[in-house]
Amino acid sequence: MSRLVKVGVIGTGFIGPAHIEAARRTFLAEVVALADVNEEVARSKAQQYAVPRFYGDYRYLLRDEEVEVVHICTPNYLHYEMSREALLTGKHVICEKPLAMKRKEAEDLLELADKKGLLHAVHFNIRYYPLVREAKWMVKRGEVGEVFAVHGSYLQDWLFYDTDYNWRLEPELSGESRAIADIGSHWLDLIEYVTNRKVKEVFADFATFHKVRKKPLKPVETYAGKMLQPEDYQAIPIYTEDYASVLLHFEGRAHGVLTVNQVAAGRKNRLYYEVDGSRCAIAWDSEKPNELWIGRRDKANEFLLKDPSLLGQETRAIVSFPGGHNEGFPDTSKHFFREVYRRILEGDFRVKNQREFPTFVDGLREVVLSEAILESVRSGKWVQVN
Repeated sequence: MSRLVKVGVIGTGFIGPAHIEAARRTFLAEVVALADVNEEVARSKAQQYAVPRFYGDYRYLLRDEEVEVVHICTPNYLHYEMSREALLTGKHVICEKPLAMKRKEAEDLLELADKKGLLHAVHFNIRYYPLVREAKWMVKRGEVGEVFAVHGSYLQDWLFYDTDYNWRLEPELSGESRAIADIGSHWLDLIEYVTNRKVKEVFADFATFHKVRKKPLKPVETYAGKMLQPEDYQAIPIYTEDYASVLLHFEGRAHGVLTVNQVAAGRKNRLYYEVDGSRCAIAWDSEKPNELWIGRRDKANEFLLKDPSLLGQETRAIVSFPGGHNEGFPDTSKHFFREVYRRILEGDFRVKNQREFPTFVDGLREVVLSEAILESVRSGKWVQVN
């Protein structure tokens, strides 16, 4: 039997189990340990997900000599500390975004990872939808022509009500920005990846529609299907944005605009972008991920469906199933992790010459973009992205 990469996962909320499942589906890895701040939770999750070892303190997982790569799936404020300690113990790191809450922290992690000669990645998994990859190569092959304009949005409704509450609403846990840093970063990473053009200047506007939210004082699950009473909530002032619009100037002549909204009723998790070029336009919607719209001036528009026989060689590398067999969110992480694990198995830890899976370079880039957008909101001016 060929060797498997030994994986440890820190954090067992929504995204931690998604990492565990995707790691296993690569057929290149074995998840040997998980950690959670609560040992009983860690024990329960390890049993639920058939992980052999569990720790109530992530530092014990980092000392586990069998673990080669650590997946960090915790709240944002822990990413820097955990990533740094993992690198210092000689572990490769796959970190959820944002990589860090401040630019200096992200720079420190990138410098440390390079110094240690370890692989590093940030979980911008949306790059791994097949038709996103195909769009990138259509731009690169010149089929779209010169990029004139880029526009799109990332819309959700999970914070629609003032009784919707999550740790991401608390700046000390999530950071100064919420909607932009949380989901806007996915859109910005994706659009720079697809167009191969960097954002050079931003002008932003934020809005917080629920300036006070009601934080449940008791576990919501206990009251499933019941109405909580007023005394069951604590009023919490909200300082991060529900909504953002950002005007964008790209390298070259391209202009763009991004809208992010976490109180958009009916939009469950919709990332949409359109790239308008001199030869055609292309558009993609994450809620219909197996379709790529191609807009024409002089003939009928097209829908390219995900079918490996219709896609370029570069895209076929991340297609698992034949046409008509849809691929979605869980498959993106599978393909992402497969690329990282292959590099570990090959003993090739160089990251400077590969630009497919997103690294700490890309994590730093999104921290820089978020900080520029925040500066624009505060100043009311265009801000250069340095």
